[in-house]
Amino acid sequence: MSKKGRSKGEKPEALIVALQAANEDLRTKLTDIQIELHQEKSKVAKLEREKTQETKRIREVEQRKHTVQITELKAKLHEEKMKELQAVRENLIKQHEQEMTRMVKVRDSEIQRLKSALCALRDGSSDKVRTALTIEAREEARKQFDSERLKLLQEITELKSAKKQVDEALNNMIQADKIKAGDLRSEHQSHQEAISKIKWESERDIRRLMDEIKAKDRIIFSLEKELETQTGYVQKLQLQKEALDEQLFLVKEAECNMSSPKREIPGRAGDGSEHCSSPDLRRNQKRIAELNATIRKLEDRNTLLVDERNELLKRVREAEKQCKPLLEKNKCLTKRNDELMQSLQRMEDKLKAVTKENIEMREKITSHPPLKKLRSLNDLDQANEEQETEFLKLQVIEQQNIIDELTRDREKLIRRRKHKRSSKPIKRHVVDTVFGYDDDSMDSETSSVASYRTDRTPATPDDDLDEGLAAEESELRFRQLTKEYQALQRAYALLQEQTGGVIDAEREARAQEQLQAEVQRYKAKIEDLEKTLAQKGQDSHWVEDKQLFIKRNQELLDKIEKMEAENNRLQQELQDARDQNELLEFRNLELEERERRSPPFNLQIHPFSDGVSALQIYCMKEGVKDVSIPDLIKQLDILGDNGNLRNEEQVAIIQASTVLSLAEKWIQQIEGAEAALHQKMMELESDMEQFCKIKGYLEEELDYRKQALDQAYMRIQELEATLYNALQQETVIKFGELLTEKQQEELRTAVEKLRRQMLRKSREYDCQILQERMELLQQAHQRIRDLEDKTDIQKRQIKDLEEKFLFLFLFFSLAFILWP
Repeated sequence: MSKKGRSKGEKPEALIVALQAANEDLRTKLTDIQIELHQEKSKVAKLEREKTQETKRIREVEQRKHTVQITELKAKLHEEKMKELQAVRENLIKQHEQEMTRMVKVRDSEIQRLKSALCALRDGSSDKVRTALTIEAREEARKQFDSERLKLLQEITELKSAKKQVDEALNNMIQADKIKAGDLRSEHQSHQEAISKIKWESERDIRRLMDEIKAKDRIIFSLEKELETQTGYVQKLQLQKEALDEQLFLVKEAECNMSSPKREIPGRAGDGSEHCSSPDLRRNQKRIAELNATIRKLEDRNTLLVDERNELLKRVREAEKQCKPLLEKNKCLTKRNDELMQSLQRMEDKLKAVTKENIEMREKITSHPPLKKLRSLNDLDQANEEQETEFLKLQVIEQQNIIDELTRDREKLIRRRKHKRSSKPIKRHVVDTVFGYDDDSMDSETSSVASYRTDRTPATPDDDLDEGLAAEESELRFRQLTKEYQALQRAYALLQEQTGGVIDAEREARAQEQLQAEVQRYKAKIEDLEKTLAQKGQDSHWVEDKQLFIKRNQELLDKIEKMEAENNRLQQELQDARDQNELLEFRNLELEERERRSPPFNLQIHPFSDGVSALQIYCMKEGVKDVSIPDLIKQLDILGDNGNLRNEEQVAIIQASTVLSLAEKWIQQIEGAEAALHQKMMELESDMEQFCKIKGYLEEELDYRKQALDQAYMRIQELEATLYNALQQETVIKFGELLTEKQQEELRTAVEKLRRQMLRKSREYDCQILQERMELLQQAHQRIRDLEDKTDIQKRQIKDLEEKFLFLFLFFSLAFILWP
């Protein structure tokens, strides 16, 4: 019997030793797995950092190259423009000097000829002299007209060659832009492939982690079964101990009865009973001694487990302290998200108001009477300059109105915050303790989630952080708008300098006075010419030539009006394209606000449907249908309230129930985080699709603008051809005598002005297209950077979730292995 008792007492010790060995093996395996995970994470982080650094360096190099190329192109264009202007000035000066010398020679020859004619008339040969004079005058007029026609033809050929050079440069620029667009598309495709690869890898890692977690859950379930068997064995031992205690009590009573003198029974029967009960007593005493030894060993083991539990609680508290800033940051981000939603609604209201004002301004512009017809190239330049200045003035007024509205909103926000601060009472925070609820302290053993929510000092209110963030956002927006206003003022000043100086009242008055003086001078010249013509006489042939010249002049004026109408149409199309570009920019801003508005993920507890717990769902998935976790928690609570148990056992049961409740909350939180991550990935994919659509639309719009430019250049070529044909007609030869030097100079100046205007407009179109393409490139780069940042944030979030899963697994494994 003693050998059997010893074998039964040695069995729990062997089981405990085996459990300790298994626990140590699991701990070593877990530490090895953690070390490998940390090493892999550090390697992945290093690779990602190197990749980001390389991409940033490549982008910086490309941006520098682009900036250098743009500066070189601008410098080359400026140098070419200055060279062309210098060459034109030198040619004009030379031509003017040559014409002056020629006219002096012609006048001297005419004076000599007239003197000889006078002498001949005095001699009496008037008829011969007249015929000779008419022949000479006709020959000289033909020679002058031929020379002028040759000069004009040379100028036209020079203009055509310059235009060909400009077209070649434009074609080169278009090809370079196409190459850049192809590079950007290839980069975009590579980025999309990298993003898809990262998504696939992240999904694979998540699946692998989920498989590992399921395997570890199975191990935990098997360990739980072993613990149940051990607890059943311990209960059997306790029942045996109670039975032995009862037997001992009965034996002691029997001994007392035997030792008392009143109840002594003579005879052999009493001796036989003593003889029979003595071996039972010895056996029971041995068994009681063995049980006492096992109880002492179990108590020693319990003390060790209590120490380990305290260490684990310390680790849990440290982990909770580390998680507190993350939760506070999450709350701050949610509040900031709400503020961004409110600001977005305000911006939408402002946008509606601005669109209404724009519609009203368009109605006012359409209600105004039509502009007067332009009769010269100077009027056309002045009209273009006036339109540009009016457009810039309207932009400046709109920016001033926006700045005024934002300052008003800022003042209102400051007043509301002051009122809130003055009227808000100081909140005292309720914190949990080990023995209940208190106003100052809190225990992380009972409720870690409550410690996240209520662990704040009373000196820091809830809205200080929100007010600081809103104030920073309003200040940043105000600074940005002031910078835009200053940039508009600078652009306005530069445009005024390019158009011919600052538009002030005094300068406008001076310019008007100069124009009036020039008009009066030209009128006086016309009157003098008419008087000279009247003095010389009016032939029918001269009148016919004059009428033909007037008709041709009228036709040219009609063609110029058509050109102006087409130019206005092109400007209207360009304005429509700008409006579309602004709408696209607003759409892009709305998308950015939407991305900012949607947080990465919120660590909130999502309740399950129909009151089903998360651990119950996992047990059902694993095939364990007999276990119901709410019933287990209730049984643990009942056992904790049981007074027959010791204090240590009651504490252990209460802690086990709290651990189960915390495990349910943690699992719910993790599943909510996974759902938020999935939703975020879906939103990112939809935003990428929208970005691709917007990019295609912008490319189509750019092609449309290129076609409009090509049509404009074709129209200019047609008008030049018509002008060339008009100059080559034979009817102009008849009134070649009537073209004076002043008229020739005016015609040359008009042609040069037209050429300069065409060159200026072509350069403006080229610069505008370059600016738009550079803006599109910058927007694409910024978008790519934002997407890369978001992918990095998601990777970090996935790493945090992995760490939380590992921590939970360690905690549950240790809790179930070290169950008392």
